[in-house]
Amino acid sequence: MTLAIAAAQLGPIARTDTRADVVPRLIALLEQAHAQAVAFVVFPEMALTTFFPRWLIEPGPELDSWFETSMPSAATQPLFDAARRLGIGFYLGYCEKTPEGVPYNSSILVAPDGAIIGRYRKIHVPGTSEPIPGIPFQHLEKRYFRDGDLGFPVWDALGGRVGMAICNDRRWPETFRVMALRHADLVVLGYNSPAQLPDWPDQNEHRAFHHLAPMQAAAYQNGLWIVAAAKAGREEGVDMLAHSCIVAPTGSIVAQSYTFGDELVSARIDLALAGYFKSFHGLFTNRRPAHYAAIAAPTPREGAVP
Repeated sequence: MTLAIAAAQLGPIARTDTRADVVPRLIALLEQAHAQAVAFVVFPEMALTTFFPRWLIEPGPELDSWFETSMPSAATQPLFDAARRLGIGFYLGYCEKTPEGVPYNSSILVAPDGAIIGRYRKIHVPGTSEPIPGIPFQHLEKRYFRDGDLGFPVWDALGGRVGMAICNDRRWPETFRVMALRHADLVVLGYNSPAQLPDWPDQNEHRAFHHLAPMQAAAYQNGLWIVAAAKAGREEGVDMLAHSCIVAPTGSIVAQSYTFGDELVSARIDLALAGYFKSFHGLFTNRRPAHYAAIAAPTPREGAVP
């Protein structure tokens, strides 16, 4: 089955921007998608707010303001209404606070009728819990979010099997392998990645390569389409990596962003190609899980897994 799909890259979102500032930008991208006959749109991680973990924020009203306690909310309902009116499904990354007060970096899979059909919570939460002295900005995700508790589920949607991931998850091969073993054809994800790492400056020149290479390898090795949408541009003094893209099961990038602002990156993809490459690799016949125990073993404090 062929599917017209798009990564909806977002330019910077300011610390002072409200949902009322951001949601119309998302709707504008949905309108562009509709004009191109796109059926599904992938928005970035934390698509409704700036990337607030770059700051140390004490518990209180400001910290609470970054989180959604319901989805849709009054502020995000217009996005769902627009998607329903246009007949377009979407992936949305946002900051979730559960009724019990547990904070997650989350995403949802929304059908063209506006119904939420899947939820994911980021498992590979990066960064630190405490600020690192002497660097220009922080990455305090571990301070503000719990590790996801839903695993890597896959849903029947869009004429195939669809899974979700968020940002740092894309750097872990297990993310994609688990969903491929659940017969995923497509993995959609959003990210907010700085183009420079103040605590690892020797890696700055490799940032784009280190973003694309894991997804290209995962798409090929697992027989997957991968669609990744960025928050891009200079956001609150931090350059954010762009390179929103659509990757085929061949490992080839079939579409990629060329700006650092709001941009729709679209392609028509053949979901059947995912199954073809799973068969090509013998994914379900040539695996030897008896020899992979170290992958799922607890991580030791030092040294390699015995």
